[in-house]
Amino acid sequence: MRFVLAAIVAVCCMAGAARADDAIVTSLTGATGDPARGRAIVASRQVGLCLLCHSGPFPEERFQGNLAPDLTGAGTRWSEGQLRLRIVDSGRVNPATIMPAYHRTEGLARVAPQYRGKPVLSAAQIEDVVAFLMTLRD
Repeated sequence: MRFVLAAIVAVCCMAGAARADDAIVTSLTGATGDPARGRAIVASRQVGLCLLCHSGPFPEERFQGNLAPDLTGAGTRWSEGQLRLRIVDSGRVNPATIMPAYHRTEGLARVAPQYRGKPVLSAAQIEDVVAFLMTLRD
C-alpha cells in the first residue's frame, strides 16, 4: 500500500513536467519572446506557414490546416520547453513528423543552396512563437 501511495504521489508531481529529452528548457536568446510578434509569425503565410497544417484561434484566417494539432490550448498541453523543442526540431520528438525543423540547419535533405546552413526562423522568432503559444490556454 505504501508503494502504491508513493507511486501516485510521484505521478502527480511529474504531471506536466518536461523530460530532459522532451524539451529545450532554456530560451534560445536568454530572453522571453514577444507574444504579439509570435502571433504574427504563426498567422503569416510568408514566414511561419503554421496555418498550412495547424488550425487555431485565428478568426481572420479563412483557410487553416487540419494535418496537425489545433493550436488552441497549446499553452495548456505543453510546457514552454516542450513547445520550443517541437518548433526547433520536431523530429527529435517524432522522427516520422512532417513538421519542418524551424531552427535546425544540419542533417536536412533537399535544401536549396541559398538556404543551406540557415534556419527557417531565427532564435528570436522561435522565442516569439513560444511566447504566443503559451498564451493559448483553454
